[in-house]
Amino acid sequence: MNKHLDFFAREMEEFGARRREFLEIGRRAGRFPSAVARQGQDGTDVEISVWCSNDYLGMGQNPFVLEAVKNAVDAFGAGSGGSRNIGGTNHYHVLLENELAALHGKEEALIFPSGFTANDGALTVLAGRAPGTLVFSDELNHASIIDGLRHSGAEKRIFRHNDMAHLEELLAAADPERPKLIVLESVYSMSGDIAPLAETAALARRHGATTFIDEVHAVGMYGPQGAGIAAREGIADEFTVVMGTLAKGFGTAGGYIAGPAALIDAVRNFSRGFIFTTSIPPATAAGALAAVQHLRASEGERTRLAANAGLLHRLLKERDIPFVSDQSHIVSVFVGDDGLCRQASALLLERHGIYVQPINAPSVRAGEEILRVAPSATHTTGDVEKFAEAVEGIWRDLGIPRAQERAGR
Repeated sequence: MNKHLDFFAREMEEFGARRREFLEIGRRAGRFPSAVARQGQDGTDVEISVWCSNDYLGMGQNPFVLEAVKNAVDAFGAGSGGSRNIGGTNHYHVLLENELAALHGKEEALIFPSGFTANDGALTVLAGRAPGTLVFSDELNHASIIDGLRHSGAEKRIFRHNDMAHLEELLAAADPERPKLIVLESVYSMSGDIAPLAETAALARRHGATTFIDEVHAVGMYGPQGAGIAAREGIADEFTVVMGTLAKGFGTAGGYIAGPAALIDAVRNFSRGFIFTTSIPPATAAGALAAVQHLRASEGERTRLAANAGLLHRLLKERDIPFVSDQSHIVSVFVGDDGLCRQASALLLERHGIYVQPINAPSVRAGEEILRVAPSATHTTGDVEKFAEAVEGIWRDLGIPRAQERAGR
């Protein structure tokens, strides 16, 4: 008997219907949000429309991006061949880092294989190496931030989500001589709400704190040249380090940080998550570079995304369908029940060919289950209207509470 194996077999059996399930899809370049989903034991391909992709602007199928990737594969092959320190630094990595630093108006930038490793690897160093650092972190920060702070070993103070009075209280109670680091996101990935950045910056100035802002769900989509929410509000220089991803608005893969040269150099030299991993392929860096350059010059994609998100907000309000926030392009349709959330997702796919992944615990708290809807720049006005009608029918048939019902509880 293998007790270790038996433990996990029992645990997953008890987990039952809460197990994560993955829909196998093939996104169609040039036709997205159209995709094919492989379903059933016979592997039948079914035409679907994707409504939960993080490729918000369609850069994953942009012709300029695809051409850059293909040319780089022909020139340099499929992989990078090593870590950045040992044979894995290509000129495209350097060009991309220079472009990202320029985008954010920072001295330097550093790319990682993913957004998760960028947060984890950077915060392990930035929070952990300066003796006595005290970290102030929003309670809804991403798992990668939580892990990075945990790995740093730094002492933490968790402030209530977007509650600046609570953050001020915690800062005021701290030893003024200790180094302080405030960590937050600009757009929160599950709720879609936006942090009060001006107030955060003012508190950081008052208490001499370094700031680390995760703009993963904002870069490409907001601000001049797609530089993010802080740039949109004209306060990008108030945030010491900006962290972003290449896998969402820029449609490729990888994560990055940008900031003062001294901090970026420290991460480059001390971050285990950066040093001991293979770098992203040159072709991926080339594609990301093309996406960043395109979005720095083009407003069209951002305009279409904003229009689609605004239309969906309006149509859902007209139908009394509850959603968490109308502050961003992330439209978190509120269900509030694990079973109903899974049913709603399944029926949208079965009846309408609409794929929206149900979001359940631990991604959100139990009782706060959502359909995390992501209208993209590639959806048409007709697509948005059909989606709203489909959701209306599912809400009616499943008896999911409407917004006014929830408000009256």
